[in-house]
Amino acid sequence: MKLIMLGSGTSTGVPRVGDDWGDCDPEEPRNRRTRVSILVESDEGRRVLVDTSTDLRQQLLDNKIDRIDGVFWTHDHADHCHGIDDLRVLRYGRGGPIPAYAGVETARRLKSRFSYVFAGEFGYPTICALETLEKLRIFAGFGVSWVQMPHGPTETTGFRLENDGKSIVYATDFSEITDKMLECFDGCDVLVTDCLRREPHPTHAHLEMALDLGKRCKASRIVLSHLDKSMDYASLCDEVPSNVIVGYDGLELTA
Repeated sequence: MKLIMLGSGTSTGVPRVGDDWGDCDPEEPRNRRTRVSILVESDEGRRVLVDTSTDLRQQLLDNKIDRIDGVFWTHDHADHCHGIDDLRVLRYGRGGPIPAYAGVETARRLKSRFSYVFAGEFGYPTICALETLEKLRIFAGFGVSWVQMPHGPTETTGFRLENDGKSIVYATDFSEITDKMLECFDGCDVLVTDCLRREPHPTHAHLEMALDLGKRCKASRIVLSHLDKSMDYASLCDEVPSNVIVGYDGLELTA
């Protein structure tokens, strides 16, 4: 299985509007971060996109992605879903809508906000056929498991995708580690985890929490994501253990 990190930044990206790099070195290309999203590809070439970030169009262009088999959403916050309209081009040439999945509340909110995507409008076809996750166990050759995670006062969905004996976990935007998360993520080959900053945050994991999740679920490799302007790439690389990778836009890993 191959992981492509399409975006690795927080909701405002790095740099922030106003050319605000914070503590990040602007001369280091891996500090330039778009909003978070990943793509997972099986050995058979089947592709699952997780989240439609605000920067999705440029991410698809940068990584030469012109086809997916389905899309999963973690939650409906703007940085994770407001690039949804860029799925239109991926719908071209298909015999039907793109299969899509989300938790019950996320699905309800997405359908309310983007009704034209899921029901068509003014003669335009439906872009995505959105279902909830309750009965999803296999999709496009991937084994799929999922868990709801605390995200401050709301929730987000963490996903585990398995193929050919390997596993990739995507756990972004969580603020607490639960027993159900540890059970779902146990023994994964690659854990992509929320890691906003070094200091604790009310709705996101900080560095210590991200590393603790990786240790407690016995992940072979940990990839840090959703990084804000305080998280300079080179400085963070010097700070983390050898099995931890500081994520960046365009990173590719094989599980």
